[in-house]
Amino acid sequence: MPVKSTHRPNSSTMSLDLYCVMGNPVAHSRSPWIHARFAELTGQAMHYGRRHIELDDFALAVQTFIQEGGRGCNITVPFKFEAAALATHTSERASLAQASNTLTFQPGQILADNTDGAGLVDDIQQGAGFDLQGRRLLLIGAGGAAAGVLGPLILARPASITVANRTLPKATALVERHAALATLQETELLTHDLRGLQGSFDVVINATMSSLSGAGVPVAGSTLRPGGLAYDMMYGPAAQGFMTWAREHGALPRDGLGMLVRQAAESFLIWRGVRPPAQQVLAELRAVMQP
Repeated sequence: MPVKSTHRPNSSTMSLDLYCVMGNPVAHSRSPWIHARFAELTGQAMHYGRRHIELDDFALAVQTFIQEGGRGCNITVPFKFEAAALATHTSERASLAQASNTLTFQPGQILADNTDGAGLVDDIQQGAGFDLQGRRLLLIGAGGAAAGVLGPLILARPASITVANRTLPKATALVERHAALATLQETELLTHDLRGLQGSFDVVINATMSSLSGAGVPVAGSTLRPGGLAYDMMYGPAAQGFMTWAREHGALPRDGLGMLVRQAAESFLIWRGVRPPAQQVLAELRAVMQP
């Protein structure tokens, strides 16, 4: 079967609006817990599950979920580009990213949006209390995660953003797509491959899967300015290596749990028309995840 799901319709869920997260891997995802808590706190009748999708079966998995009555889904690695390409209508921010983490299903339509960047910027500026305006940023990676956040990062008006990636042409294409927006915001956009990266940055954001795969930190400690912010989009045990590395080099470490909850709140608002209490749910989730 192309789709592995933790949800099977039964008498207790058939009357609920169905949502899910799709990815590969996806077993680690805390999104079902987050959305269940959002629904409980806002009085929404919905069920949110997780589905492991085989790499060649994403389009079929989406159609299957729609046929089962699915109302929307979140998309995680590695399907964010495929999600945007599959959509019949795409929001401005998803169009700019060419990647989507939020799909909404209406009769004959698949609507794509991207809430990753809003969640990241909100977590950095509100959660960590770190103002991005005028700062020098390093964004590591040029895949779907990086594509989803570059536009909102530019809108925060940092002095510069360097996109560093293992393959430089991919970073260059991402930067070129955002060049007009960067000019309007007076933000300098630069690219670099990961080899020989020079200089230090106020904020270093890891948008690669290096933490999830157990690989080492993809840049040298010299990229971190003492007192700067080092942010890994992964969370929980997967992010501990990156956070230890950041702390050892005098930076403020932060994992992506706040981004996860805040981007989920944006998706929930799109789907249900209600903004859930993200800060409360984030605090509860951190308490649940304490060893």
